[in-house]
Amino acid sequence: MLSIFDGIRSVTPYSVCIRMILALFCGGIVGLERSFKNRPAGFRTHMLVCLGANIASATGLFLYLNLHLPTDLSRLGAQVITGLSFLGAGTIIVTRKNTIKGLTTAAGLWTTGIIGLAIGAGFYEGAIIATILILLAETWFAKIGKKITHITEIKCEIHYEHKEDLDKVMRFCKDHNLAINNLQVVHDANTGTNPVYYVARITLSTIRNINRHELLLRIRTMEGIQHVESLDD
Repeated sequence: MLSIFDGIRSVTPYSVCIRMILALFCGGIVGLERSFKNRPAGFRTHMLVCLGANIASATGLFLYLNLHLPTDLSRLGAQVITGLSFLGAGTIIVTRKNTIKGLTTAAGLWTTGIIGLAIGAGFYEGAIIATILILLAETWFAKIGKKITHITEIKCEIHYEHKEDLDKVMRFCKDHNLAINNLQVVHDANTGTNPVYYVARITLSTIRNINRHELLLRIRTMEGIQHVESLDD
């Protein structure tokens, strides 16, 4: 522990003011990064979360140390962490392409709340170090994450005339290093005047950069293929 913080570890009006200001500062600098990236929870939200968690933690200490009430010091903090889980869930959205966004913001809110708890408890060193590490994770480490090669998934629905036509598609995928993760023949259909056709849903994956539109167009022009529809939208 750093000795420079020893004078403000007890719960006094002076130390409470210092904790609130530090909570606003730590929450604010994390929120600035989120606001810069136009995320749902930004500057003010992170400040309020850190400040609220801070006062909850300090209140628990005040009830025990100053009023000498038989209270569990960790109870208020545990309730704060539970509440932050619900707040963070509100920032997570699922797009039309079935991708999830907002997980980093939710995790940041949750961690910012715990930083507030640490400040309220007088654990200033841990709060400051955690704030610096959060900023590194959301800025510098984010750049590293973008350089990681991701697997590209392509989901499509194929209408074809004969069962052998699906074999052609599978051979085409194999020749072009496209892995078939999932293959499901949904049903066969009869359009009345038209002959029976089959419907299959396929999930393809590759680590190469690939033009989805061009790939689906090449499958669509294969003999026996009636229709190809992307399921990624």
